[in-house]
Amino acid sequence: MRRYKVTVTTAADGTVTAYSPRLAGKIHSIQYEKDTASAGANAYTDGVDFTITAEITGENVWTESNVNASAVRYPRAPTHSQAGVAALFAASGTAVQDKVGVVDRLKIVLAQGGAAKVGAFHILVD
Repeated sequence: MRRYKVTVTTAADGTVTAYSPRLAGKIHSIQYEKDTASAGANAYTDGVDFTITAEITGENVWTESNVNASAVRYPRAPTHSQAGVAALFAASGTAVQDKVGVVDRLKIVLAQGGAAKVGAFHILVD
């Protein structure tokens, strides 16, 4: 497993678009670290919005609004049969999900983060 840390600083309007290094593998988890050692009082304001996607394909990895504290997410995507039909667990009809595979950079877009605020994202890849 490999860990990639991406530190992101917002512009004066509280927005930013940043990119991870190129990743190759399946995303195990993404940890948003609100209080980084370098941020302290300059951490993102409460209510920050994230949209994290694969840069080239635009595949959604993590979208969440109004985040107030550090958080860890384990993104998963629904799987399908060779015919393009959603794979479901037979007993409950719940979608079968798997880790999101990437050979790409992740595009991290933030809104409502506060002026010149800092946060970090730790991306774990299998």
